[in-house]
Amino acid sequence: MSIIKDIALLISRVILGVILVAHGWDKFQNLDGVTAMFTQVGAPMPNLSALAAASIELGGGILLILGLLTPIAGVLVFLVMLGAAILVHLENGIMAADGGWELVGAIGVAALALAAAGSGTFGIDQIFRRSKSKDPKVAHTAEQ
Repeated sequence: MSIIKDIALLISRVILGVILVAHGWDKFQNLDGVTAMFTQVGAPMPNLSALAAASIELGGGILLILGLLTPIAGVLVFLVMLGAAILVHLENGIMAADGGWELVGAIGVAALALAAAGSGTFGIDQIFRRSKSKDPKVAHTAEQ
């Protein structure tokens, strides 16, 4: 991968991760309010859904910043944003100022793109890939 792609992935992971950490932290600060809102919009198991959304946003953001388990974190964040779009934002149109889906859509597709692309060279995932490739069994299998 080129250095430009690696830098782009790093910047994307960190910026998206910071946004997610802020949103997840905010949800944890008002979990009762989030649960009430989830109840109002008809989310399944609103207590568990609110806790899951807050945890995935906060934890997923941290994982993306670190470049750790990037594909898993990206898919989980995408699914949370998809749920937010369907349950809350679609009926309000596109514009976020009107309560629309543009913010959750942008966050969701960015997370999905990172899930597909991986962390790049500057993520912890890359350290694990390097250590696996140094494993003689893996190297031997690759040679065959």
